[in-house]
Amino acid sequence: MDEQGRRAILRRAQAAAIKGVGDAIKTAWFLVRIIVPISLGISILDWCGALPVIARILAPLMRLLGLPGEAALVFLSAALLNIYSAIAVAGSLSLDLREATILAIMCLTAHNLIVETQVMRKSGSSGLKMAALRIVIALAAGWAYSRFLPDSLSALSFSAAEAGAHQPLGSMILAWSISTARLTAKIAILVVAIMVVQRFLEEFAIMDALSRLFAPMMQVFGLPAKASFLWIVINVVGYAYGAGIVAEHIASGRMKPQEGDLFNHHASVCHSLVEDTALFLAVGLPLFWLIVPRLALAAAVVWLEKARRHFVRRSFRVGIR
Repeated sequence: MDEQGRRAILRRAQAAAIKGVGDAIKTAWFLVRIIVPISLGISILDWCGALPVIARILAPLMRLLGLPGEAALVFLSAALLNIYSAIAVAGSLSLDLREATILAIMCLTAHNLIVETQVMRKSGSSGLKMAALRIVIALAAGWAYSRFLPDSLSALSFSAAEAGAHQPLGSMILAWSISTARLTAKIAILVVAIMVVQRFLEEFAIMDALSRLFAPMMQVFGLPAKASFLWIVINVVGYAYGAGIVAEHIASGRMKPQEGDLFNHHASVCHSLVEDTALFLAVGLPLFWLIVPRLALAAAVVWLEKARRHFVRRSFRVGIR
């Protein structure tokens, strides 16, 4: 390649990077505006003792799933906060490996509901439907696991109970501020990196090749081939970051709202396969039960939604399903 050709490629790369950074700033700001106030509200509820009260109300439901009543606090922590908080709470309870695996599939399916539901709604889906779908699937998966997981897992201990200290309000706010600042920085870095890479892939036609490579997998999941890059993003960095990219795809016209909503049906049940799975693997849970059922559930949800759209045509409008 001659000097002129190299300069042309460099100009294209610079233009793609500038465009990517500009889009990333808008997307990161969109995510931060949702995450920060919700995170503070939930942290205050937890500090006030509201979450344990709600957990006690849910205890009878947990027992139907073969779990101790206090396991409701693990599921509630995941649903309102994230996988990290759920694992921390689980570590403070007395659980065997079978109980921990049941809780894991429930938490992996329905976690960070308030934040992720808001960003799903911003990308064209019904927030109420997405939240209800994830909770129902989580409970159904927990019930199925309670019936079919090997009994041999019950013989293995996962955690033993530990008493935890209640933080003063000032300490809680300080801890929240530090963790939120770190999260905001992580969001900014990840979103900038994702958007710049995406612009490079599009500028040099690598996105088309990527879509063709993953197209067979997308077909199995019931998703369009163009969802390949988004599928990689949400499973590597998680939905809270990837949802902004979904919304940007819809706003730019690269993905139809109906396609974005269908993608959200898949992502609502199965995302962050890398990070979240690694967290549970690190505390000793079996890999198969963390991944394969989630992929199967996500595919089933999409195909059922496509069938519903086919037979109930009048509900095609995105956002009211």
